[in-house]
Amino acid sequence: MRRQHDFTKGNIWADLFHFSTPIMFAQLLQVSYQIIDSLWVGNLIGANALGAVNIASTVIFTVLSFIIGVNNTTLTVLSQQKGKGDEQGLRTYVNAFVVTLSALAIVMGVLGFVFAKPVLLLLGTPESMLAEAIIYLRINAIGIFFLVGYNFISTALRAVGNSRTPLLFVAIAVALNIVLDPLFISVFGLGVQGAALATILSQGVSFAFGLVYIIRKKLIPLNWPQLPRWSEVKLVLHLGIPSGLQMAVISAGAAAILSVVTSQGEAAVAGYSAAQRLDSLFLLPAHALSATVNSMAGQNIGVGKWDRVKKIATYGVVYNTVVMLLFAFLIVLFADLGIRLFIQEEAAVQFGAKYLMIIAFFYPFLGINFVLNGIVRASGAMYQVLILNLLSFWALRYPLAFFFSKLLGENGIGIGIGVSFMVSSIIAFLYYRFGKWRNKQIFAS
Repeated sequence: MRRQHDFTKGNIWADLFHFSTPIMFAQLLQVSYQIIDSLWVGNLIGANALGAVNIASTVIFTVLSFIIGVNNTTLTVLSQQKGKGDEQGLRTYVNAFVVTLSALAIVMGVLGFVFAKPVLLLLGTPESMLAEAIIYLRINAIGIFFLVGYNFISTALRAVGNSRTPLLFVAIAVALNIVLDPLFISVFGLGVQGAALATILSQGVSFAFGLVYIIRKKLIPLNWPQLPRWSEVKLVLHLGIPSGLQMAVISAGAAAILSVVTSQGEAAVAGYSAAQRLDSLFLLPAHALSATVNSMAGQNIGVGKWDRVKKIATYGVVYNTVVMLLFAFLIVLFADLGIRLFIQEEAAVQFGAKYLMIIAFFYPFLGINFVLNGIVRASGAMYQVLILNLLSFWALRYPLAFFFSKLLGENGIGIGIGVSFMVSSIIAFLYYRFGKWRNKQIFAS
């Protein structure tokens, strides 16, 4: 197998920069993938079709959140095996993840296809959008295996110290989707069905290319799948279930915050929605750093280099703070212009721009939360991180946003959310400093 990057030695600053940058660009492509998809559907088919796709996408994201949560534990398990230099252990757990994730993807795909209509009716999908939403959801349910597959390959590569190759796989999916969307929607006249087919075909080609690529280049030890031992499946699920629940908590928390925003009127909802699209871009460095420190700390925990783990956490927090402060200054300067890229209604623009300017300098605190939780997650302390996320969203973010919105009106939403970032980062630090996550052992001695 080709040698991957070893994070147990070398310059930590350089590793943070060189490893996180490709992850950030890959995530940027993922975000653009969703935006481009919505642009084609909205412009080529119409508002009703876009609404149908958005409703179906909500269901797809909810279903996928659990599987992707399980997939995220790949970083912890495989990075620790990589750090220990345990080639057989790495091979064993790659196989365990392949079988477990494949089984979950197939089950979720079948359930999504069979229960598409009842679920969409339960969500109150308008009659005018129902038929197209069912088609979109069912086709994506069929293709869920491809999405899970190429996400697993990318995560496994990052776990063993390779963040550049996954960027190639995401780029292939995005490039194909850009070409296939208008071709299937407009030229072939397939409408929403064409948009769904373009999505799963793009992901399928990316997955097939990635699979062939890693096997030929021997980037990870991947053999023909075999039935794993129960102890291996148990470990994957023991770590994966709370990780999947974290995704669900985040999704539900975002919906709860939206309920606070809707109480402030249509202009607030439109401005907040535009601000959230920019949010997804501004927070890319923090997300990338979280994945980076997870991989780096995992390798060092696997080999017992705790002093180096501490340095990774410290450098990660400093790096995050510098980058997020730079983004904050840019947000303050260009908030109004950024919001106007999405909407033109003056009241909505004013809300969105003011929200961004209020929350901008709280972003470093959220980034600290991401970095420290990434370090803790690297030890395998998934339930602890789940509890930290529950506190962050349900004990802090939603109540504070609600409280400050009642106290200060629409400006209170940004203040409440920003204060929650700050308090949750303090809690994350206290657990990182004094918690017992270092005692966590996910493998038998």
